[in-house]
Amino acid sequence: MDEIKSMQWFALPLTIREASVRAASLLKAEAVEEPRNNAELLLMHLLGIDRAALLRDGGDPFPADKLAEWESLVCRKALGEPVQYMIGEQWFYGRPFAVSPAVLIPRPETELLVEAVLEAADLIWPAAASGRAGAEEKQAPTVVDIGTGSGAIAVTLAAQRPSWRVSASDLSPESLAVARSNAVRHEAADRMAFVQGDLLMPFISGHEPNNLPHEMLRIDVLVSNPPYIPSADMPGLQREVRDYEPHLALEGGADGLDPYRRMLEQLPMLAQMPRIVAFELGMGQPRIVADLLRCMGHWDDIRIINDYAGIERHVIATQPQPR
Repeated sequence: MDEIKSMQWFALPLTIREASVRAASLLKAEAVEEPRNNAELLLMHLLGIDRAALLRDGGDPFPADKLAEWESLVCRKALGEPVQYMIGEQWFYGRPFAVSPAVLIPRPETELLVEAVLEAADLIWPAAASGRAGAEEKQAPTVVDIGTGSGAIAVTLAAQRPSWRVSASDLSPESLAVARSNAVRHEAADRMAFVQGDLLMPFISGHEPNNLPHEMLRIDVLVSNPPYIPSADMPGLQREVRDYEPHLALEGGADGLDPYRRMLEQLPMLAQMPRIVAFELGMGQPRIVADLLRCMGHWDDIRIINDYAGIERHVIATQPQPR
């Protein structure tokens, strides 16, 4: 902050638009990605306004009583702190989700995983796709999101399909607290269960420490975006990720695939094999996990889904007819 002051980046008098432009220039000089968008998000957060107001009122004087806080926010962003943690929010699948340094920041590509699960499940359980809470509950799937973090996947699925029974698990109690808050925010908490534990262990009969009802142990849909960064790649990550996001949610062992192997080993220990298994993975990993799923011989259809950049990102395995 002292460097910002000494450089007179934000000396008054200053308009709101000038504050935004100067912040974007400073962030660009510090090699921050998307400097303009980051500056605008921070300014909207500070002033409690939306983007339309930011554009409309850009010529208004910048409030002097907010100057010190503004300098602090810009300085923090210049050092690499993710703007989502600073404002405490990230949008996902059209909804705002609370985030904190205890959870991974939801990514846009994960929306494609949610979309794939919705489409696949609607084909198997069409009566549960009506969107009404309680609709055809006997024909609705039981869904488990492993490593839920902020709850973005689990809460979105529960919000999109109110008749589904959705459980969200995580090893971190701090993550589960964030996920619960997001479930409350999106009016899905009364239809969800939150479970602390390591991968699938809480859902294996005789191992569950959370006294889950029997019906929650019969998993129809397993979805997970677990840690998948190889250990050796961690130091080379973008500084916003490496220095601020939780390593527990990032590092997946020597080749990044440890969580997937462990979950596949645990699957036969469940009360039933899920009819849908959907994973998000890192670059170069989907085909390996798809082959592991094929070797298990349970699912008729196993396909890979590309992300918005055309990179193979997700694997979804489906069994249309029960065995």
